[in-house]
Amino acid sequence: MTDTAIADGDLIARKEGSAGILRLNRPKAINAVTLEMFHDVDKALDVFEADPDVAVIVLEGAGERGLCAGGDIRALWESSKVKGDLGKILWRDEYILNARIKKFPKPYVAFMDGIVMGGGVGLSAHSSHRVVTERTKLAMPEVGLGFFPDVGGTWLLSHSPGEIGTYFGLTGQTMNGPDAIHAKFADTVVPSAKLPALREALTKVAPGTTSADVRKLIEGFSTGETAGPVAAQQAKIDTLFSHDRMEDIIAALQRDDSDFAQATLKTLNEKSPRGMVVTLKLLRLARSARSLEECLVREYRAALEVFASDDFREGVRAAVIDKDRSPKWSPPRIEDVTPELVAPYFAEIGANELKFP
Repeated sequence: MTDTAIADGDLIARKEGSAGILRLNRPKAINAVTLEMFHDVDKALDVFEADPDVAVIVLEGAGERGLCAGGDIRALWESSKVKGDLGKILWRDEYILNARIKKFPKPYVAFMDGIVMGGGVGLSAHSSHRVVTERTKLAMPEVGLGFFPDVGGTWLLSHSPGEIGTYFGLTGQTMNGPDAIHAKFADTVVPSAKLPALREALTKVAPGTTSADVRKLIEGFSTGETAGPVAAQQAKIDTLFSHDRMEDIIAALQRDDSDFAQATLKTLNEKSPRGMVVTLKLLRLARSARSLEECLVREYRAALEVFASDDFREGVRAAVIDKDRSPKWSPPRIEDVTPELVAPYFAEIGANELKFP
């Protein structure tokens, strides 16, 4: 079978053997995803889903640094400053795509090598086969931008064992490959040196191959690791992060004089107080959610409120634009984040509600 190009730009989509390859192709930006790239992924999935000769989807990133550093935050910041509608459009189309990936009828294999953040998590961690490596650095650092872990991040984090998801969601700390498996963001560690061989094998699977057969193939390349350094702190994390109010989590950390607790406290003190309160509430609500879609609807409501907020613009300014790492959060203290301030993030939004095809 000859290789067939479907898209060739910031997204390269092509058929190689029996595999539909999706390659994020902005290596200088660590493959940060644009609205157009989301649309191109969706169109490529249409083609791959309809083609009986495509047995499996493979998602990968161009370059050496990672699969994807997230969404195009600078473009969102610029639109937010002028009260534009990029957030409304981009997050709607992105979240609908995240849900589609979760339900995709053919095996979907994500190579989560190197940096995987934000929007990159949305394109990979909902797939049926999630491969990490010894180079994986996976994070949902949105709280540091006055935001929250979106793209279905609240669904994923709420399914992590114990309070591991609460810890990662509030701190934005990085998971290595084995910890990503422990947190249920990934399935298998494959050494990065073996990815080319695994990729080659995936292009040769027979059409109609089951998900179980693809899993077995991947396991032949696996190291078998399932837990990293953060997993070793599970008991302490479960105690410290078991509370439903940010004030109580902070108080628990303040009472614990261990190096881990004090380092975690320092990290939280750098984050957006409003972002942390909204994140914690979203995570607690996600625990009773029946589906990814239910979480995405809630995330979309909150995201539109974030897009209009000073905190988001200030967080992006400090981290991405001016890079001074000194955001001036509003309000500056957790105790000043009132229920009245948080309520709009959870309110229904009428005609703007997220709807799935």
